[in-house]
Amino acid sequence: MKERKKTFWLMFALVVIFMYVGNLIAGQEGMVTALLMAAGVNFVSYFFSDKMVLSQYKAVAVGPKNAPKLYEIVQRLAKNANLPMPKVYIIPEQTPNAFATGRNPSHAAVAATQGLLNLMTDEEIEGVLAHEMSHVRHYDILIGTVAAVFAGAIAMLGNLARYGQYNNSRQSRNPLGILAVVVMPIAAMVIQMAISRSREYKADEGAAMLTGHPEWLISALQKLENYSKSLPMKRVSPQSAHIFIVNPLCGIGGGLAGLFSTHPSTKDRIDRLSKIDMLKN
Repeated sequence: MKERKKTFWLMFALVVIFMYVGNLIAGQEGMVTALLMAAGVNFVSYFFSDKMVLSQYKAVAVGPKNAPKLYEIVQRLAKNANLPMPKVYIIPEQTPNAFATGRNPSHAAVAATQGLLNLMTDEEIEGVLAHEMSHVRHYDILIGTVAAVFAGAIAMLGNLARYGQYNNSRQSRNPLGILAVVVMPIAAMVIQMAISRSREYKADEGAAMLTGHPEWLISALQKLENYSKSLPMKRVSPQSAHIFIVNPLCGIGGGLAGLFSTHPSTKDRIDRLSKIDMLKN
């Protein structure tokens, strides 16, 4: 229920932003048009955002016959977590990574890259997928996937606002319009940051509890961090980077790079998991 409320407010915020930019570009008529557009984006993002993200990364649905190891791990984790069996996908990318998507546990999907299956041990794969199943269990998947669609929509609005500033002499003198051009890309980034950081810690902890082996995810995170720097993904969108277990664009650096990352630092995540591992032992 808590995540549904957050999703509702996220959708409401998108409507307000769309209407403001519509007014900036074409006055009242533009605001009405933007309202209809926002309603359409909300509908599509709620019911189809998972399919859009899976399609974006060319994910292929698999089953026990063509991906027995992956399917068996997900099936075991779903049973242990008392969750419905999600759909399972493989992304044709050599960089190891994974994400979960869907609007609820009954309509969930877990996707892993081919690189994850090739470059990780079975225990590390299970640690990664336990993290993703924890996202499903905590109902993170809806708001995370919707946020990916919204981030793209807000980035588009930034371009529309810029167009409005240059093509409407009345609005070109409006300081709020100029501010909108600057703020839109930042707003998209802030949404992703707010959605992702705390949820990653919670999903890490959930994975440790689900497998009973925090060290599996610790080892996987170390490898994922290294590969994200040395073997970046070929097809990746900044708007959906936050749904992956680690940032697929690049390794997380320090300073401003770390401050504005959609993910907490891998070091912090490992430190927290190490404390769980110590308590277990």
